[in-house]
Amino acid sequence: MEQKIFMCIDLKSFYASVECVDRKLDPFKTNLVVADVSRGLGAITLAISPAMKNLGIKNRCRLFQIPKNIQYITALPHMKKYMTVSANIYKTYIQYISPEDIHPYSIDEVFIDATNYLHIYKKTPKELAIMLMKAVFDKTGICATAGIGTNLFLAKVALDVTAKHVSDHIGYLDEELYFKTLSHHQPLTDIWNIGPGITKRLQKYGIIDLQGIRDCDEELLYQEFGVRAEFIIDHAWGREPCEIKHIKAYKSKTMSLSNSQILFHDYNFEDAFVCLKEMIDALSIELTEKGLVATGISMEVGYSKDIIPPTGGSKKLSVQTNLYSILEKEFEELFFKTTNKMKPIRKLSVGVENLIDKTQVVKAADLFSNVQNTQQEEKNQKIQDTVVHLKQKFGNNVILRGFSYQEQATARIRNKLIGGHNGE
Repeated sequence: MEQKIFMCIDLKSFYASVECVDRKLDPFKTNLVVADVSRGLGAITLAISPAMKNLGIKNRCRLFQIPKNIQYITALPHMKKYMTVSANIYKTYIQYISPEDIHPYSIDEVFIDATNYLHIYKKTPKELAIMLMKAVFDKTGICATAGIGTNLFLAKVALDVTAKHVSDHIGYLDEELYFKTLSHHQPLTDIWNIGPGITKRLQKYGIIDLQGIRDCDEELLYQEFGVRAEFIIDHAWGREPCEIKHIKAYKSKTMSLSNSQILFHDYNFEDAFVCLKEMIDALSIELTEKGLVATGISMEVGYSKDIIPPTGGSKKLSVQTNLYSILEKEFEELFFKTTNKMKPIRKLSVGVENLIDKTQVVKAADLFSNVQNTQQEEKNQKIQDTVVHLKQKFGNNVILRGFSYQEQATARIRNKLIGGHNGE
């Protein structure tokens, strides 16, 4: 059986590199930080240039954490520009690789099933990676790094860990090399899909590396992690049966939509509810755009400085709907029932769940239904459909509910953002 070869290609310090290229600066020699300085020294750096990383500065730090003796320039995030550059890079990939063999993992990272292309281009895995990385650089001026592996997991780990320690920034791992070089690697959080929470739970049993996971009683791991233990065990051994074709074929059994935001400052209960209503409105608009209705809702409220654990919950709806008028009442009940009214609020998350295509909804006859209410719902639906049409044509801020003009509201600002950052 032919050995499978996968690649994971990442664009080096993508946002910062795009800003450097725009300024005709070398990102490996220029100290540049992508951040919104208008948010003060507490603003999080969205990205830093490779030159700053070489000085020991950590990505996603706050501006005040950058040593004062380091001189740097700042760039406001331009998310629309980054998305355009990312799309152009994807177009570069598909000049060499079929879209069926590419899985975009994020705006700056892709997985590629390279197996068949080694024969087509008569190249080794490393030579093929170099060819693709050069094509990206020639097109955009953006440098890339690559991980090569005999499965998707090993390709990702080769990118995240191995590529950092070789001069050409191309890592390679098969199961044998994985055993030989990373069995005792620390911290475990360097390994894909092992986050701080899992690491902390493993440490309870004295497990600090991959070898520790392999040596541990599997029954104990299943007791601790449930079905997730299967992935932890497989990855400890370097196994990953999932391929790009499986990802492409996957279809979720249930659908959901969500909306979340970290508030600009601490909000009291009443002001946070204004923002919550804006988020519910955005969800109802998105449901209408997609022709979907919800049968359940969920909500989580996070508090300033984690002074208390998040609150919230979920609820099954008695109707299938995308109407703001109905969703707002259901969320309001959940918000008032579960939220601590005396603590400062900093994060809000809302979701609509178990979504159904609107055309598949069949309304059963109800002898006790209120004709007047039904007529009002139909009127509300027509209004909501008109609002969607206007927003699609003229932008999200063309028409807003009255509460979005209150001082504490955030929708007008958020509608101009992409991913929470400047959308230009």
